[in-house]
Amino acid sequence: MKKTKRATLEAAGWVVGSVKEFLELSEADAVLIEVKLALSRSLRERRNKQGLSQVQLAERLQSSQSRVAKMEAGDPSVSMDLLVSSLLLLGASSTDLANAIKGREKKAGTRAA
Repeated sequence: MKKTKRATLEAAGWVVGSVKEFLELSEADAVLIEVKLALSRSLRERRNKQGLSQVQLAERLQSSQSRVAKMEAGDPSVSMDLLVSSLLLLGASSTDLANAIKGREKKAGTRAA
């Protein structure tokens, strides 16, 4: 959030904080959620990069399109094991997984640092 927007909201009486603070999450829980969301984003990006639909990925996983949609949305019912195994099925390496978790996965036209 931009500093000016934050200042405007605070001046209007709003309290600005993080999701971690709002939900009173422990540091471990907050990190776990971020890791899961990073893996979900990575799965969607890798699927799109390979030109696959959710239906096509579901067929490869012997699952359903709705399950793939839940995986990509970071649904709480989806395990990290399923996310990791799906990424591996799409050709991700352990380095790719680590970069996704670090938030340094390659974006279009950029290199991971």
